[in-house]
Amino acid sequence: MDDDRYETADSNGSRTMASALTEVILQDIVTGVLPPGSKLKIRELAERYQAGTIPLREAVSRLAMSGFVEAKDQKGFRVTPISQEDLEDITAVRQRIETDALRDAIERGGAEWEGSVLAAFHQMSCLPMTLPGHPQCLNPAWERAHDCFHATLLSGSRSKWLKQFASVLRAQSARYRHQSLRSERSPLRDVADEHQSIVKAILAHDADRACELLSAHFAATTQLLHNERTAAAASKPSAESRRKK
Repeated sequence: MDDDRYETADSNGSRTMASALTEVILQDIVTGVLPPGSKLKIRELAERYQAGTIPLREAVSRLAMSGFVEAKDQKGFRVTPISQEDLEDITAVRQRIETDALRDAIERGGAEWEGSVLAAFHQMSCLPMTLPGHPQCLNPAWERAHDCFHATLLSGSRSKWLKQFASVLRAQSARYRHQSLRSERSPLRDVADEHQSIVKAILAHDADRACELLSAHFAATTQLLHNERTAAAASKPSAESRRKK
């Protein structure tokens, strides 16, 4: 395709195109369309997304700054790999940051904040978590409402930095949430009840209980993927058993 129409565009147009591409590529990374560890070749991406190389390079560079893409000297870009260790790190830091912010929000948020929590919870609850007929695919509308719900939980906090760091970690955890949905054990988890229990504790002004439930909510995804990987590893024949065959 002809890239000139993008490369000769004014700077504002190029930035707008880069912003749009950043969102599209990020969604493909989060959902696994672009698998963890896969190489991102600019020319191939230009063909895939029908876009010019200049805004594409800027989009990929933005994703590198946010941690979703790795830039290798002389080797180009690749999707940042995922691992159990990374997920456990993200989870532990989220637990510390978000429970601090939630505790502050419960103490300082007031009735208006509680109303916004209820509204965000209601909006999320009205949407199916997965796409009809595709139980392993998250509903994008639910995902947006889910992100809004978790952001609203912390919105009553006075600390802008806690909220900002929480937003970064929440975005990073999205890839693992998609993975957890593919687990055979995923249907056993009642995510809606987890959210509802957190809201009830908030409305009861029980900060200890609300923080405990929020931490457990984060840990559930981590444990689900840990169990899945442990089971997968156990089902593979060992190197010694393969040699005997």
